[in-house]
Amino acid sequence: LDLGADDVLSLPFDSHELLARVRSQLQNKYIADEFRERLRLAEENRNATQQVVTAVNEERRTLRFGGLATVAVLIVAGLVSFFFYRRTQEQNTRVYAAITRLQTGVLTEQRLMERSRRALEDAERGQSRASDPQKLQLQKKSEDLRSQIAISKPENASALQNQLTAVESRLQKLETEGKVAQTIIQSYEPSVCLIHVVLAFREHTTGLRLHYVGMTSSGEPTTDEHSNPLLSLTGNGPEVHLDVFGTGFLTSAGGQIFTNHHVAEPWWQNDELKEMLDQGLEPVIAEMAAYFPGVPHGIAINTEKISSAADVAVVKGNISELGIKQIALADGRHGVVSGGPIVLLGYPTALDAILARAGAEMLQSIATASKGDPKQVMEELARRKLIRPITTQGHIGDVLPDKIVYDAQTTSGGSGGPLFNNEGKVIGINFAMVREFGGSNFAIPVGYGKSLLKP
Repeated sequence: LDLGADDVLSLPFDSHELLARVRSQLQNKYIADEFRERLRLAEENRNATQQVVTAVNEERRTLRFGGLATVAVLIVAGLVSFFFYRRTQEQNTRVYAAITRLQTGVLTEQRLMERSRRALEDAERGQSRASDPQKLQLQKKSEDLRSQIAISKPENASALQNQLTAVESRLQKLETEGKVAQTIIQSYEPSVCLIHVVLAFREHTTGLRLHYVGMTSSGEPTTDEHSNPLLSLTGNGPEVHLDVFGTGFLTSAGGQIFTNHHVAEPWWQNDELKEMLDQGLEPVIAEMAAYFPGVPHGIAINTEKISSAADVAVVKGNISELGIKQIALADGRHGVVSGGPIVLLGYPTALDAILARAGAEMLQSIATASKGDPKQVMEELARRKLIRPITTQGHIGDVLPDKIVYDAQTTSGGSGGPLFNNEGKVIGINFAMVREFGGSNFAIPVGYGKSLLKP
């Protein structure tokens, strides 16, 4: 406080309290600024009025109407200026508050571990619901039918045998699908990357980027009395960043990677960021990197092409000498049939699930080394070669001209993942943005992506 801070907050602090404090401090600042502005306008009006009175005394009859009109114009101008000033301040408050809600900030080690454990539990429950119960149920039914056949009368044995044949056929189909999934994992898991996009925020007229007002001696953003970080276009602290994650997969030896438009440009059709776009602040990509399994570092990528017809984009990076194999793409609609089996690779829940699979001791080490910074967490995971996608299986529910409906589980972070048919070729690009595992999900036919690869 002696150094000029408006408030002091002890660590650790709650993010909701932090946001409330930022909001309160901004409100107090705006009230004070508004009062000063009104005083300035009042002083200008008083001076203008005095000038009018002087003019009236000199030429009372000829200038009476003109003087009154001048006063009226000045008053109206003052009110209009005050209205726009107040509206601008209210817009800035909403914009900064929206960014603060989206910006998760630095995670503590404990929060990092708790989030990761929850994500792993959700993923395991989703995978269990997807296939294991069905297989176990069929195996039990097969055993029951065999027992019934052994003790049944000859006239009933034929019907029971037909049922057993049908059950065994379904079991064989599940086992075949499982083998196909294993082949896909072995062949293409190293070609599916986790994409990390870092957004900054820029004022579109001045080009100034949004910063934290300052940092404490412990490296935390300075906050108001409600523990909300202080943000400003002229702040001395680091830039305000928003971290976005998605999935991509290699489609050419030249380093071209398929993903979604909303991954390459996270503000596209994003209602949470729309208010910033409408009111003066625009998001810009500060950094974008792809992390492939087995590669001990991130690969810088940039957006090469974006489809105007679907949620598909091509990003590109330098993969020379890394030995990453490009994924085979299906031709047209071949292998896309309702009811057909599919395999989905991706990074649902992004960092959380990867960290959960690392184990408690490893997670503790990563959290300590990275101090919760998402970029440093990614680098630690890559260096330790812990990055690898999650595999889920399911079936095609419906095939539409612009989308494939399927039931393999996914969630946010899995956007941009490859959807394989039973021939091991990509038929679609996952784009469903669902919050939890389960339900019907959607993929864009791979043809939309292939059109972007043409010169």
